Amino acid sequence: MSSYYPIFLDLKGKRCIVVGGGSVAERKVEMLLEHETSVTVISPELSQKLQHLADQGAIKTITRNYQKGDLKGAFLVIAATDDPSVNAAVAGQARKQRALVNVVDDPRASDFIVPSMVRRGDITIAISTAGKSPALARKLRSLLEATLPAEYASLASLVSEVRQELAQRQSSVNSDVWQRCLNIDILIDMIKKGQLKKARQKLLNDLLAAGS
Repeated sequence: MSSYYPIFLDLKGKRCIVVGGGSVAERKVEMLLEHETSVTVISPELSQKLQHLADQGAIKTITRNYQKGDLKGAFLVIAATDDPSVNAAVAGQARKQRALVNVVDDPRASDFIVPSMVRRGDITIAISTAGKSPALARKLRSLLEATLPAEYASLASLVSEVRQELAQRQSSVNSDVWQRCLNIDILIDMIKKGQLKKARQKLLNDLLAAGS
């Protein structure tokens, strides 16, 4: 059984520090920025993309080697250098400060690992093999990406709108009714045909009829 507890973190506005300035650090920074974090990169050298982000003001940078004390106030830390001794020092300091830490390619030294992900709008599916087989996780991600069309993003928004409409009507619909009425294949087909309003109305009508 995996010792990892699956969890989604709200990082909005949180201070996140990435130690390292290469291509791996670049990918980690880009992912963090997608979640409205405050990102600081510590590295004597930065990749072209990281330098561009710094020039735009999207990230803060400390352009020197990592030093003790650099992690003050961090909520989450990623050690992404090619020097194991630096990564170990970063991880140790992060834990002393009770910050979550991930050491790239070293699950045993990490508090958390970053899963492979499939995203369709507000839908996020995370895939993990507990660090045992990243290649398998990527393969599973590819299979899911081929299975879930882009229209699932619109479906998620549509369902959210219907929930809000039900709340405004003060109509209570339990989870069993939702499961019966969420005819995903039919709704996705309607969305593909550009019938968003029709799909929304169908779901709302089905829920109201089943819940009455």
